[in-house]
Amino acid sequence: MARVTIMIPTQRRLGGLAVAARSVLAQAGVDHSELELVIVDNDQAPSAQGVAQTLAAEAPFPVHYVHEPRAGVANARNAGMARASGAFVAFLDDDEEAPAGWLAALLAAQERYAADVVFGPVRARAPQAVTEHRDYLERFFSRIGPEQAGVIDHYYGCGDSLLKRSSLPDPVAPFAAERNHIGGEDDMLFGHMRAAGAVFAWEPEAWVWEDPVPDRLTLDYTIRRAFAYGQGPSAHCAAAVPPDRVGVARWMAVGVVQAALFGAVAGFKWLTRAGDRAEWLDRAARGLGKTLWWGPFKIHFYGHTA
Repeated sequence: MARVTIMIPTQRRLGGLAVAARSVLAQAGVDHSELELVIVDNDQAPSAQGVAQTLAAEAPFPVHYVHEPRAGVANARNAGMARASGAFVAFLDDDEEAPAGWLAALLAAQERYAADVVFGPVRARAPQAVTEHRDYLERFFSRIGPEQAGVIDHYYGCGDSLLKRSSLPDPVAPFAAERNHIGGEDDMLFGHMRAAGAVFAWEPEAWVWEDPVPDRLTLDYTIRRAFAYGQGPSAHCAAAVPPDRVGVARWMAVGVVQAALFGAVAGFKWLTRAGDRAEWLDRAARGLGKTLWWGPFKIHFYGHTA
């Protein structure tokens, strides 16, 4: 059994998967005899199997291939958790690349702060051909946190994180299947963990690169995604047991104000072609998402079949 499982869920991104996995195989400052890599292929056909076999042949530790044909991000993560044997599980996305000291930094922070989950920064890099709204797009896909390491009172997404398995409410299938198509399965998990008293930590040295796929480097994608992010607080209150109706009403009211205020500024910025117009449109979309958060307004970013 491994002490640490590194997991990479993937869906039809063979090039990105190879880059991400090879960065895992090159980790330094950790005992390779305590590691394993789990690649979860969330495609109907086992399209990543060949890449996984090639990686396994050159790896200094075991590489396990899991085929999960049921579409959905929660399905993929849970399938990987069922195969993982590590007491700790580190998540890396298939569009990320980890420097050699990434895993060692996560593990050191976990030990230092007795953390249940450790998060690290994500630094997005757009191809040189992307010029319009480049700064906004790179910030959108980045994760910027505190400059100093330490315990934090909030949480981030699953990509670039280390989870202590014994702290999970369900160590085998902790991710909610109802979030398969809309995402936020990690937010739901971490929200439950925070309510149960889990310790979250931040380690700025545990950073990774992110290379967004080209079709995501557009305002069409990011503004829809910003709208979906905005839905999070309202949807989380609605999903609480019992439902937090006061919280839902509060977030919806905040959303109305934000959508109106930021939307007006975005309109003016767009008319004047201001350089920061995309940022204001993003803020308006997040506000609108807080108000329009229920069923018909949910956008499915995940779980698409071939």
